[in-house]
Order: sequence, then C-alpha cells, then structure tokens
Amino acid sequence: MADDIILGPDVFVNASVALGSPPEHVIRRVLQPGKKTKSTEWIVQRIEAMLHNVESFKKDAIDRQMKTILQFLDLVDDDEHGPDAWTEALVAAAKAAGLKRVVTDHPDLADKDEVDGIEFLSSEAWLVEVTTPPPPPGT
Repeated sequence: MADDIILGPDVFVNASVALGSPPEHVIRRVLQPGKKTKSTEWIVQRIEAMLHNVESFKKDAIDRQMKTILQFLDLVDDDEHGPDAWTEALVAAAKAAGLKRVVTDHPDLADKDEVDGIEFLSSEAWLVEVTTPPPPPGT
C-alpha cells in the first residue's frame, strides 16, 4: 500500500521536525531501504523551501536532509507549477506517477476528498487505513 501514494511535501517536512508524529510514522512506512517512492521536482523544491522556513530546523542540516530524502525518491516528469499551486501540483504529480492517491496534511487540502480523480488523505487517515486489520473471513 505504500507504493500507491504520492507524499506531499508537508509530510516530509513534518516528519523531519516532529518525531513521533503521524507524518513521521508515514515516512517510516513508505521510505524503505532499497525501495523508491514516486515524487516530482515540485515536491522536492517545496520540501527544501519549507525546511529553510522552519526556524527550529538547523540550516546546516538541510542539505544532508535533502540528500537523505532524495535517495528514496524516483522523480517523474511533471509540468511546472508555482510554489502555492498545491492542489494542481499534487494532482499532476499523482497523474504523472500513474497513482490515484496523495497523502498530505496541508490545511487547504484537508476538506478535499477527491480532485480530478485523485484522492487526498491525511497522514492520520492513511495510517489508520494501513494499520487496520482486514475483517475476519466470512464477515
């Protein structure tokens, strides 16, 4: 299930600064050694820009954090989007990757269930989904 989603840049950033948070748990489940998850240059650029704006994140650690993140990503080609075009950029990222779902906790996307055929999930909702056992047979 971890290979059927695009991770929003906020999930990476929140996981980088809030240990033990739902985004960190998502990242630990999705980013596995030897596996790559689909992403886009827009997402990578947003991650880096957001880390630069987090006062508690050490500026000299950003390059190292970005290298760590990039080793788990397979970047797919996508159209260019402005830095505030979250909905359009994440929908385009999912489509470019051939996926139908985006995990993000961006407040502007919290009230969206689906946009142009792409499903939006919060990190908490995705965690519930992947940790809930299937129903017993015959029910």
